[in-house]
Amino acid sequence: MEIHIDQHRCEGHALCASIAPTVFEVGADDLSTVVDPNPPDDIEPKVRMAVDACPTLAISLGGSRS
Repeated sequence: MEIHIDQHRCEGHALCASIAPTVFEVGADDLSTVVDPNPPDDIEPKVRMAVDACPTLAISLGGSRS
């Protein structure tokens, strides 16, 4: 799974970081970043919840797990 945050869309609402704090964090610039680009399989549902919760649709998923 590839996790991408479009920094032009991100408004720093931090919902992703509150849902999956081991994967996302909000930086000093008030924008979310991915801190764990390869989270364990058991975190994937939370990552998907974070994607769905993003009010600006800034987070996307791609790739596949092998």
